[in-house]
Amino acid sequence: METKKSAFFTRDFTLVVIGQIISLFGNAILHFALPLYLLRETGSITLFGAVNACSFLPMILMGPIGGTAADRVHKGRIMVGLDFLTAALTLSFCLLWGKAPLVPLIIVTLMLLYAIAGAYQPAVQASLPLLLPPDRLTQGNAVINMVSTLANLLGPALGGVIFGLWGLGPILTIGGVCFFSSAVMELFIHVPHERRPRAAGVLDTVGRDLGESWRYISREQPVFLSVTLVLSAFNLILSSVMIVGVPAIVAQVLHMSDASMGLTQAAMGLGGLLGGLLAGTLGQRLSPHHGSVCLLGCAGAAGVMGLAVLPGVSPQLSYWIVTAAALLAMSSAMLFTVVLLTLVQAQVPSQLLGKVIACVQAVANCAAPLGQAGYGVLFDYLPPWAVLLGASALSALVALRSRRVFRQLEQM
Repeated sequence: METKKSAFFTRDFTLVVIGQIISLFGNAILHFALPLYLLRETGSITLFGAVNACSFLPMILMGPIGGTAADRVHKGRIMVGLDFLTAALTLSFCLLWGKAPLVPLIIVTLMLLYAIAGAYQPAVQASLPLLLPPDRLTQGNAVINMVSTLANLLGPALGGVIFGLWGLGPILTIGGVCFFSSAVMELFIHVPHERRPRAAGVLDTVGRDLGESWRYISREQPVFLSVTLVLSAFNLILSSVMIVGVPAIVAQVLHMSDASMGLTQAAMGLGGLLGGLLAGTLGQRLSPHHGSVCLLGCAGAAGVMGLAVLPGVSPQLSYWIVTAAALLAMSSAMLFTVVLLTLVQAQVPSQLLGKVIACVQAVANCAAPLGQAGYGVLFDYLPPWAVLLGASALSALVALRSRRVFRQLEQM
């Protein structure tokens, strides 16, 4: 048993995990506080949804570029450089806060934060097969995803309390310190790197690399394209309603405090953590056909949230049901993520891995901004229960239709 543990938690993998905890906590606390600050200041759910949509676009654009970089540039250096850049971005926001118009400042800052995250994650995901043996990839993905959800648990929980007591200033300070500390730690990570020759300019190389990954997805392994389309539909219908709907319902419909909002977001993080623990425990017993079951679980949780906000239900009871349903939705989503990532890492050649992961994520995420902007308008003009129940029914239909796709994956 000791040998297996030492082979898994190597020095470099452990440093990646610790760096992820620190960096993602900084991201989580800023991603929680900045939109909430805007929602509290303006009171507009439509504006809140539009800002979320605008912020998400750069992550879609930067994902494929980050994937190309992850396959050609030293992955450790990518992580270090982007964490230092995020620390500088946080400092810039502090200097401009109160001097520049609020809405454009928050939009630009969130756009840059998501752009950096889009370029950052492919480097982390593409480094795992280089740091872990093949039979440890499922557990490694579970650990990295659990780290992400742990950050999403602690960030909103602490952020809600800090924001409610002292406002935005301390949160900006904590975020900046997290990014700087993570960058310093990542200087000591050794990720194996093989330099690949580049015969053309940077933009030409990016275009060719992305074309290569798209040909692989659409022609050599078209089942990955089907999975990408399923993810796109789910992001449009369900992920978007969770991102916009949960804060809108808790803050604007139920009129709960900032600490309560933080608790709900923390519950979502806890759900992801529980899903990651379950994925790590099940290991190779998880198979592709479990994907559609996980998506159905997410759809069911959204339906429960819709029932919780029906007229006549007390705000306190609604709040606790919404929080519990959000936890269950995140548990199912985390199980699905681990299943899918492990499958991609096991099937895709190493020289294409970063690009393919980024390409799948970018195409799948293209629908999210449209969904977030649309739900912002819907929550302002329709009863919240109607929006949530409609989203639940549509996403359940997508989950049922996806069973054929996941059966194909199981036969690979």
